[in-house]
Amino acid sequence: MDITAIVLAGGRGTRIAALYPDIPKPMIPVAGRPFLAWVTEWLRRQGVTKVIFSIGHLAGQIEAWAASAPPGLSLHCVVEAEPLGTGGAIRNCIADCGEWVLAVNGDSLVAADLRPLLAQLAGGGWDGALLGVEVADTRRFGSLDVGPGGRLRGFVEKRPGSGLINAGVYLLRRSLLDGFPDDRPLSMEADILPSLLRSGAALAAWPVDAPFLDIGTPESVVLAEEFVTTVFGRPQTVAP
Repeated sequence: MDITAIVLAGGRGTRIAALYPDIPKPMIPVAGRPFLAWVTEWLRRQGVTKVIFSIGHLAGQIEAWAASAPPGLSLHCVVEAEPLGTGGAIRNCIADCGEWVLAVNGDSLVAADLRPLLAQLAGGGWDGALLGVEVADTRRFGSLDVGPGGRLRGFVEKRPGSGLINAGVYLLRRSLLDGFPDDRPLSMEADILPSLLRSGAALAAWPVDAPFLDIGTPESVVLAEEFVTTVFGRPQTVAP
């Protein structure tokens, strides 16, 4: 499959700004490297070597880091002139993408093995997929409405009880995104995905049981090094 990853790395990280006032959130150091390096290493382990970073806040730091990509990785940055939301940021980058777009967040990581999903999509019949994580209580997140065969039907408002939540990892045919405007903010959950479902796109909700970390709070930043060590085992060679 011809896959290009888009890593959303333009946020300000307001909840942890006091800890790292001069560092963009994805560049927070974890186990000796920026957190973004671990996200990139996870992508490389899935066989994805072409990566575009959608950046905004303190963009120069990420640009300088991406310029030192090791052999075998193609890292490229696209700067948002103004915040475009998750969907708008992805749409803003697709001119440089291949047939499939894998969109992930630069400040979180679901350490799942994507190879079974890639094999499923390569077999045909699906236009894309998003990862889902089972949680005991979906009231903080909202949940996914999943139909027969794992087909995504929509999103359910926040409510008590267990369910499958959106992990923020999307794999879509690039052609699905061509019809959306590239000059305005868009949300994946509120704008792009509902529109695709209304148009009849076949999107799978792919459940995964994998370690997950979001470094958006001071408490989660403290846990980041243990998380990275557990997932990667302190590899000798990773992205810069």
